[in-house]
Amino acid sequence: MSTSPRAAGPTAPWDLSFLRVGTLVTAAIAAVAAPVAGLVAGWEHAAAIAVTAVIVTAFFAVSGLAVAFAGRIGDTLTLPAALLAFGVKALVLFPVFTGLPEDGWLDRRTVGWSVVVGALLWSVVQLRWVWTRQLQYVPAPAPPPGARDSEAEKA
Repeated sequence: MSTSPRAAGPTAPWDLSFLRVGTLVTAAIAAVAAPVAGLVAGWEHAAAIAVTAVIVTAFFAVSGLAVAFAGRIGDTLTLPAALLAFGVKALVLFPVFTGLPEDGWLDRRTVGWSVVVGALLWSVVQLRWVWTRQLQYVPAPAPPPGARDSEAEKA
């Protein structure tokens, strides 16, 4: 039986704060892009942008929650969880998007471009979130035995 601190599972909580930031950024951009597209190209374009913003946000939220849940069980489960979540979402969304009628209330081309822009936007949000965090790849070393006593004396 292993006595390492990592044997019981990860000790660091999984931070999902990027979901809030990504949702706010997506909402802000969609709030500007949808009315502009509606005025310039037609309201089916505005509807496509609004619906796609919700779908892309849900897509990334489901992935983030799946990876965080798997990470709480064990770090080695995060990649399989991410791949499984992506695969399931692709299997669900592909028939939905390909089933959109050409003359429907959502413009298919706008939906396609909105998915691309939304995915790139969320990727930038996630990259910035990772780059601005201090992430430890190994467990932090335990403080020296006398460090705890000296900190208590300073307080």
